This record gives sequence, C-alpha cells and structure tokens, in this order.
Amino acid sequence: MILYIAEKPSLGRAIADVLAKPLRKHEGYIEAANGDCVSWCVGHLLEQATPDAYDPQYKSWRAEHLPIVPQQWQLLPKKGSRTQLAVLKKLIKQADQIVHAGDPDREGQLLVDEVLSYLGTSSNKQSAAQRLLISDLNPQAVSRALGQMRSNREFVPLSTSALARSRADWLYGMNLSRAYTLQGRKVGYQGVLSVGRVQTPLLGLVVRRDEEIAAFQPKPFYEVWAQLQCDDGASFRARWQPSDACRPWMDEDGRVLAKGLAENVIQRITGQTATVSALESKPKRQAPPLPYSLSALQIDCNKRFGMSAQEVLDTAQALYERHKLLTYPRSDSRHLPQAQFTDAAEIIAVISKGAAELLQGCEPPDAKRKSKAWDDSKVDAHHAIIPTRKVANLAGLSQRERQVYLQVARQYLAQFYPHYQYLETQVQLQIAGGLFIAKSKQEQQLGWKQLFRQETSHDEEEALAGSLPPLKTGQQLQCVNGELLEKVTQPPKHFTDATLLAAMTGISRFVSDPQIRKVLKETDGLGTEATRAGIIELLFKRGFLQRQGKSILATAAGIGLIHSLPDVATTPDMTAQWESSLEAISRREMKYQAFMQPLLQQLTELVSQAQNSLPTALSGIKNQPRSFRRTGRKTTSNMSNRADKHNKAKANSGQRARRQARPKPGETKPDV
Repeated sequence: MILYIAEKPSLGRAIADVLAKPLRKHEGYIEAANGDCVSWCVGHLLEQATPDAYDPQYKSWRAEHLPIVPQQWQLLPKKGSRTQLAVLKKLIKQADQIVHAGDPDREGQLLVDEVLSYLGTSSNKQSAAQRLLISDLNPQAVSRALGQMRSNREFVPLSTSALARSRADWLYGMNLSRAYTLQGRKVGYQGVLSVGRVQTPLLGLVVRRDEEIAAFQPKPFYEVWAQLQCDDGASFRARWQPSDACRPWMDEDGRVLAKGLAENVIQRITGQTATVSALESKPKRQAPPLPYSLSALQIDCNKRFGMSAQEVLDTAQALYERHKLLTYPRSDSRHLPQAQFTDAAEIIAVISKGAAELLQGCEPPDAKRKSKAWDDSKVDAHHAIIPTRKVANLAGLSQRERQVYLQVARQYLAQFYPHYQYLETQVQLQIAGGLFIAKSKQEQQLGWKQLFRQETSHDEEEALAGSLPPLKTGQQLQCVNGELLEKVTQPPKHFTDATLLAAMTGISRFVSDPQIRKVLKETDGLGTEATRAGIIELLFKRGFLQRQGKSILATAAGIGLIHSLPDVATTPDMTAQWESSLEAISRREMKYQAFMQPLLQQLTELVSQAQNSLPTALSGIKNQPRSFRRTGRKTTSNMSNRADKHNKAKANSGQRARRQARPKPGETKPDV
C-alpha cells in the first residue's frame, strides 16, 4: 500500500482524485480502489513543547530561570490533532511506501517529516519515502507531479533548515519575551512584551520611520524653467541644471534653497537666445514584468486595490485550494520552469475564455513568444504564481478573488507580448551661460503595455511625452521667459502594506554594515514569502501597530518596546543573517550546529543585557496588546462575501477555539 501524506485535506483530495476509482472515504483518509491511501495533516499537527513541559517550575516566569535551553527537544500534539495523528500512525504502520506531499517550501517539508519521526516510522520506510511536489491542484498537474517524484532524502537539508528556524525562534522569542516582560513589570507595564527575531525588527522599521517623519523639518526649494519658442512658433519647456558654482546654495540632493539665486537666473535668461548644444535620441525597450511571487502580488494588490498583505494571501490561497484557478501561492520565485512553456497555449486559451475582458482592445498574445520568465536556474521547489488550466467563472468569485485572479492572469499574459518600445530624446540648451535640459518620450510600440493601459504613469516626464518639436544641434531659439517654481521638501511617507512588504523583501536598504548589506542582497530579506503577511498582522493583534487609512503607524506600546530593546534586537541585521544561514543549511553549505552554537552564546548575552537594564521607555504606558492569540503558520482572515465566510468557518471549525484562546503567560508561544 502506498500512503500519501498531504499538508492539508484540500491537497489530499486533489491527490485522491487522480488515483484508482472508486474512492472510499474514511475518517481522516481516503482509500483508492487499489488499496493506496491518502491522508493529511491539518497544517502543523505538532508544536514545540512549552517550557513547563521540560520542567514544571518554568510555568512561573522568573528571571533566574533564563535562558531556558532544552537539552532534549520535545514536540507535543497541538490541541485537536491527536485523532489525526492516530489515523496517520495506523496508516504508516500498514504502508509499504510513504509519499511526502507537504507544500513545496521549507515549512511544508518539516511539517510531514516531523510527523514521520514523532510517530516512530521505521528508518527503512523513512529512507525509502518519496517526495511529491504539487503547485497546481488541477488533475492534469497532479498526475504530472506523480510522475516526477523524487527521493525525500534529497530534501533533508530543507527540513533541517526549518527545524533550526523553529528551535531558534523558540529560544529567542521565549527567553527574550520573558526577560523583557519581567523587566517591564518593574516600571509598571503589565502587558506581555513579545519579542521575536522578525516581528521586532519589523516593528523597529515602523517606529524609526514614524520618528523620522515627526522630526522632519520642511524647507522650501526652487526650480527654474525656461519657456522656449522656435521660429515656427512651436514651444516647449526646459529645466535649469545648476552648476557646481551654485553648490553653496543647494542641499545634498541638488535642490536650490536660495530663492534669490533662482530669481537671478530668471532675470538673466528672459528674452535671451537659447542654443541647442546637444541632442540625443535613443530607442529604448522594456521587457514585460515577470510573473508574480507572493510578495510582488501583495505589493501590487495593495497599491491597486488597497488590500492588506494578509488579505491577498488569504485570497490567493482560496483561488489555489478552493477554486483551483491559481498555482501554489506562497512562492518566492518570479520564474517558471522551461518544461511548463508547453502549457502556454492552453493557459492563454483558458484566460481568453474565462477573463476575456483582459484582452479587449489588445492584439492577441503570441503563445510561441518566450519571455525571460522561463528559466530553470531560478526555479527551485516552486515557481511563480500563474493561472491554472481551469476556466474561471468570474461571476462565481468574490470581488477580491476576481481582482487577484485577473491581476495574476494579466501578468502571465504579458509574457506573450513584445517589449514596450519608445524613443527617448534629451536636448541640452545653453541660455546666458546656463545649462537647461528638456526630455521627451515617444511611444513606438506598446507591446505588453497595452494590457496595462489603465495604469499609465502620470508623473511629469510622462506628461511631457512627445512634446518636443523637431530640433537640431546648433539651432537657436528664443527664451520667452523664465518660470520660478517654489516647492517644499516632503517627509518620508508612513509605511503601507505595500511599502512595508517592499522593505521586508529589500531589507538590505535598511542595513548600515556594507558587508552584511552585500550578503543580504542575495537573500530573501526579512521573513519569508509564507510568513510576512502573518507577521505584519501579528503586530496589529498584539497592539504594537495601528492603521490610519492605508498608513501603518506604531502605537505607544510599540514605540516604548523598541526604545527598551538593544539595537541588535530592533534592526534587521541579525535576523537577515539568520535567513542567510538557514538558506545555507538548506543548500548543504552549513551544518545545524554551526548555526545553533553562536546563537546560544548571543542569546545568553542578550538575556543578561535585558536583566541589567530597565525598560523606562514603557513607564506610564498602560495600554497593552489587545490580543495574544496563538496563531498557526498559515492563518486566514475574513474573506469578502458571505459564501467565503461560510466556507472559512466550516474549514476552520476544528481549530477556532485553539486559535482564539488567550494563553496564560507561561503558555505563550514565541513567534518570529
């Protein structure tokens, strides 16, 4: 008997649907006609044991216990999971062959591996286990994946990486949360001060941005524009480029701060002859944007529809699991395997039938055209998010589901259009000894941009597109007058879901150490594709962040926590280095102990530092996090219509009590 162990029931049902019929449904598993069985986890069935499982005295939070470091790590069944664990134990014992069908990511690998180990699966069965990687729940894709299984032993480093992450987060979060909560009580703060290796640096980004905005002092600056006229009456504008001699009256960004200087330039150029000193026209082309990773999709949907990161993830997950319209959504890749190019014509036809509105007024896509998206070297366990080969019934989707599906489908279609081509012209003019520049952009071929007509940029340079008359070097024009534009410097903007996600994925921009910054450019940033949305929402639930419209701001408690912690805990340097090390473990470039030993030494130092300082920044702050709910790795939030809410409630009914319960302080689970 072959036993397939899926990450969740929806994936299990998709596997069973392509096995020998008829199928027989049992409690916790499905049996095929040939005797093969499909069972499943429901997310993580196991969790790290709480400190008091190692020693009952740890139930009380006491400074002398810290740091708590288990000598022999323990996993315990999560509430409500014992029945399914019993089903799996029975089936594993009966099975001749085991197929690991966890999601194709780090956590999905560990999720099933830890169950096999916990249930005492024989070493022979574990060594012979196969790995099934599924990113599309439609029958054709599942059947194809079944024909491409690999040995589960190939993925041991990925599982080790996830295990190291889990234990390190437990050590860091549990110990520092206890240490700072105990210190917080000494200054009158009664809430739990949750510290995590990803959530706290993320909070630090928001706090520092808020403080930068609060401290910002606006200052005026000035631009000079020359209004130019040709002999034939054609006119255009050119902007003054201050020379090095003007540096004393400019800021570090090259803006003129002295109004008198700008006014003097206007007086000198008005009514003078302008000479074209240089003229350059360059044909340029822009490739279509790559298909979506999860973060890229979240960023675009926040910008276009105002959706939160969690809302995008939940919606994409529903389109993957329930509707089977999208491939696996928790992907960090924006590329596709070469072998999948053969599906292009069918997927284009499916989109054309189910989402014809995307192609209205556009040239038809060319299924034979191959963009740079197809690149095996940039695809690992999972590929970019794309539509499946199932025709969408847009009328049967919620508004959010429809929006996300169309966004992904349009991005896929863009791969089958030519480059956007335009002619960029820049003209330099000399007027009374000063340099002025005018630019224009003339479209020559819309290419993939015809799919994005409603999102045309409206910045100043775009507004000037095609505005330059025919010119030639040495030509003389008349400067009719000069125009003074008075502007004011603007503070940085508060974070939104889109910009906070962009900051997490491009975290190297916020790191001061050049060596660390160099390393980080090669990593996935702060957190992972699967966890970023949940981490942002966690900070809201714990009362450290709040929303004002689309803006995300820190609360008084969030600000006080960041000011009470050492810099190493509030900046992304350390956690980003962790991610780099965890990636190295998954690639067999680092051993587990080489990661854990330095971490334990650093943890001891951080606990000692916490115990030797008082978090005075929290003095007088009475509001505490509103909720300290235990949440699983993959959470869901309300969807956007009644049917969605009904389905969500049905799917989560067995976990609601666990997820919403407020644990006692000694039972608090650490989070990244």
